[in-house]
Amino acid sequence: MALVHDFLLSLRGGERVFLALCDLFPDATVYSPVYNEDGTEGRFSARGVTTSYLQNLRPSSSNFRGLLPFYPRAVESLDMSEFDLIISSSSAWSHGVIAHEGQRHVCYSHNPFRYAWDQRLDATRGRPLPVRKALERILGRWRSWDRAVAREVDVYVANGEITRERLARSFGRSSSVLHPPVDVGRFRTGHAGERFVVLSELMPHKRIDVIVQACSQMGVPLTVMGDGPDLRRLRSLAGDTVEFTGRVADSEVAERLSGCAALIQCATEEFGIASVEAQASGRPVLALAAGGALETVMPGQSGALFASADVETMVSALGSFDPGSFDPAACRASAERFSKGAFAVGLAKAVDSLDGVPMAPRERQSVRRRGLWRPATA
Repeated sequence: MALVHDFLLSLRGGERVFLALCDLFPDATVYSPVYNEDGTEGRFSARGVTTSYLQNLRPSSSNFRGLLPFYPRAVESLDMSEFDLIISSSSAWSHGVIAHEGQRHVCYSHNPFRYAWDQRLDATRGRPLPVRKALERILGRWRSWDRAVAREVDVYVANGEITRERLARSFGRSSSVLHPPVDVGRFRTGHAGERFVVLSELMPHKRIDVIVQACSQMGVPLTVMGDGPDLRRLRSLAGDTVEFTGRVADSEVAERLSGCAALIQCATEEFGIASVEAQASGRPVLALAAGGALETVMPGQSGALFASADVETMVSALGSFDPGSFDPAACRASAERFSKGAFAVGLAKAVDSLDGVPMAPRERQSVRRRGLWRPATA
């Protein structure tokens, strides 16, 4: 068996799901086009991650985005020929790994690559014209490549309803839903404090700017945990009650979540592992009523939902939200719906279902592997 992930450069939600896959299949060979042992805190070092030629460029979480056009070709270059079963963990390109005749490929999808599909306008907006034109061409090629490689996946498993819908709309592929696993045992209920928290990669599409501005306007204490390219802009928007910790260790995350007032989430998340981690800590979640929050947050029991991602709505939601009105035990019970055990059972069902699924075409075996630049077949 082979396990394949888009990139292993840091520990975010997708990488934590991949860690759970590695735990479920301890004898599987692990692949990723690029890998950084320090960035992933050595969590994969015992597995001997097999990488692509892009590894020669020493990628990290700060520079890997510059290699964007080369990842499809890199994942196609990974040699899967010796395996019976391939499980890819994909939010962008790992579903494009090439399977051969007689092999089966299950893709656990976190989302079709957002900047090629549902957020492609965000990827080009505000850029100089030559850069915008180049990006539009690359992303157009990417969509063609995505559709072509999606035909060769035997079974898709989506991490939530919004991803299931996007797979159908973008790739024309049906899928079952299996929510990601959360290590609820890592978290303990503590004493609730006054500070609200954000736990996220700091990217513009996460809409953390709305949370920062609302809390600054109201004088609400807020701690932002995480790092990313939007950090400088968010700092410029923050008032005196907002603090930024950068990326923090798991132990500190657990401590801060157990002692917070609540976690705030303002993006349309495909699932939202951080919100489940907060609930596992006995704390409620204040989240945008969209995407994974509709599946993970139980209004009135483990949190509350607000209607739109703008500062005015956020201020109103914060003004009516009482963190002390939520029972920590009810929050914890909500989180336990997404345990590793439930994930293991669901994934086993997906693998077993292969017996009743005809093998997908294997057209790319005979085509020169050129990533985005080979002749389109979709």
